[in-house]
Amino acid sequence: MAKELNKDNFEKEVVEASKEKPALVDFFAPWCGPCQMQGPIIDEVAEELGDKAVVVKVNIDDNPELAEKYGVMSIPTLILFKDGKAEETMTGMQAKENLMKLLS
Repeated sequence: MAKELNKDNFEKEVVEASKEKPALVDFFAPWCGPCQMQGPIIDEVAEELGDKAVVVKVNIDDNPELAEKYGVMSIPTLILFKDGKAEETMTGMQAKENLMKLLS
């Protein structure tokens, strides 16, 4: 299951960690229908990749400053971090196969 992060641990768990392995962040909200469908896919990707990649979630209702910092305008938004930087942004539902390919 993908870990849920907040503003206090985001820098260390995503930005710093992505210097060693790719990190995928799912920006979501509990009330968002497409987010509820994306969530289990994110959990599967996290479980299958184990420690080969960082796969986490950020609740934008609880962490509006992170959503603003990374330009999240609609949800779900998934951002791939590599080498400490946001490298690719995807909006809307994403297929598990695409995410696995992106992270490998």
